[in-house]
Amino acid sequence: MRPDRVEVSWETEKSKWLVRIVSGDEVIRRMFEARKDADEQTLRAAAQKTVQDEGYDADPALISLKK
Repeated sequence: MRPDRVEVSWETEKSKWLVRIVSGDEVIRRMFEARKDADEQTLRAAAQKTVQDEGYDADPALISLKK
């Protein structure tokens, strides 16, 4: 199953990265640890793994980064 959207953003309050997986009305939020100044490749790889762990199959081009 493919999600509609995958977003990665920095969560200031928790000092962690947040992955939001949006599929229809369902939104899954998962945190992961990486440096705040992590490069794009690191963030995309972590998001891709999180998406797969949740049972989705996402195209890496679908992942949007908000720094």
